[in-house]
Amino acid sequence: MAYHRGMNALPPWLRDVLRGPWGQGLAQLAVLLAVLWWVRAMSWGLARRLVRLSRYAGRAREHRPARQMTLQGLIADGISALAFFAAAIWVLLRLVQVPAQSLAWAIGLLGAGIGLAARPLISDYLAGIGFVIEDAFSVGEKVRLGVEEGVIERVNLRSTLLRAMTGELVTVPNGEIRIVHNYSRGLFSTADVHLRLASVDVARALPLLAELGDEAAAALPDLDGPWQIISKSGELGAQTDLTLLARTRFGRGADLRPQLMALVHERLRGAGIAFEGG
Repeated sequence: MAYHRGMNALPPWLRDVLRGPWGQGLAQLAVLLAVLWWVRAMSWGLARRLVRLSRYAGRAREHRPARQMTLQGLIADGISALAFFAAAIWVLLRLVQVPAQSLAWAIGLLGAGIGLAARPLISDYLAGIGFVIEDAFSVGEKVRLGVEEGVIERVNLRSTLLRAMTGELVTVPNGEIRIVHNYSRGLFSTADVHLRLASVDVARALPLLAELGDEAAAALPDLDGPWQIISKSGELGAQTDLTLLARTRFGRGADLRPQLMALVHERLRGAGIAFEGG
């Protein structure tokens, strides 16, 4: 009854429009917009639940907050994009009444044209989605992307921004990233010490260095076992270059190297063996 009273209160020409095909189309369009708004509002909740399901995967772990928000935004945008695409197809078929065969041809031609013209852009976005899903790197981690090395400052689907060691901000398109060296996710670090000894002192120095390596491994908990003594060049002459290959707990190499150098310096000087390097 309220509907009829409201319609009767409208001007005759407006009642005719609303009761005709145009009115039905507008009503359907309003319902469609309401459904799209509801899908968009619900997409974040659905994305949040999908991200939480990953804890039941084979490699169960909690996502970092930044990565969790990135994944939720990506999934929510994907749900919304699919909903809007389906709504556009429905409008063209039902309201505009475009023939299905013509619409299929138009979508195919449009997709082919966009694919050829925006191939690098599409490659960047697809690579960005892959990096987000695989969690290859995250903000704050030190990485090398191709020839660029630095700390990740921001990651999006189009590109990755990292702060180089020299201070400048480098933007790397995701589609150009082929090899990723992530220095923040290693299993161990190195703290190698390089020596240059007189060749006549090598025979005396080797047992001293081997004994010191065992002592250092016992005294320094961050040192992953005794070091290995090698000669990288293998050259013989008046002087011989030796390298002490030392492995440490991840991230402790730079801090531990000066301590190892001090131990070597003290032991060789105490034995009267002169050397260069360190």
